[in-house]
Amino acid sequence: MAKISGSEEFLRVAKFQVLQMVKEGLDPTDDVKISIDDVYVVSHSYILGNQKAMISTTLSDGKYYEVTYNFEKNEMYVDCYVRLKQNKIQI
Repeated sequence: MAKISGSEEFLRVAKFQVLQMVKEGLDPTDDVKISIDDVYVVSHSYILGNQKAMISTTLSDGKYYEVTYNFEKNEMYVDCYVRLKQNKIQI
């Protein structure tokens, strides 16, 4: 893969990779349909040569994905997280 040239390209590739990861994890008997239009960026940052995005989908599975692109190594990492618990703290 050629190096990703900018934020717009990174987000396009990141969303596609998340879509592929989601599709791989779906149970075919659930008959769930998902497309790139169901994948959205929650946040995006560029820090010290790396791009990072928090990405989610319209599925109600509670999952979100952290995508990191290391420009120097031309490597992308996709981590999947599930919220297990949320504590409300009154400030």
